[in-house]
Amino acid sequence: MNALLVFLGGGLGALCRYGLARLLPPAALTEGQFPWATFLANLLACIILGVALGLMTRDQLSRSGQLLLVTGFCGGFSTFSTFAAELTELLQGGHAGVALLYLGGSLLLGIISIGAVVYLTSAPI
Repeated sequence: MNALLVFLGGGLGALCRYGLARLLPPAALTEGQFPWATFLANLLACIILGVALGLMTRDQLSRSGQLLLVTGFCGGFSTFSTFAAELTELLQGGHAGVALLYLGGSLLLGIISIGAVVYLTSAPI
């Protein structure tokens, strides 16, 4: 049953990631365009993970919910490998400024969003 929950969450996350990539224009990384689809997917996954972690601290997310949402959905929706590949392509194209903005913004906003959402969702009501 656990594997099925991860499978279902991962499939849904991957479909949402695909949909987000279709909604936003593809980044021409060789021209130094910012990769918004990957940036937003990873940031949204951080926010969802933060909600899950906050609920877990209050024992309001079951083990099944954790497998479905955290391991499955967030795992299928977020994408570190694409993030790394896009950074590499930006750097190889001579767009170090955009690459640095992408790297710093992703790390900083990801960490801040998880921390803020965990704080907000784990606080007593």
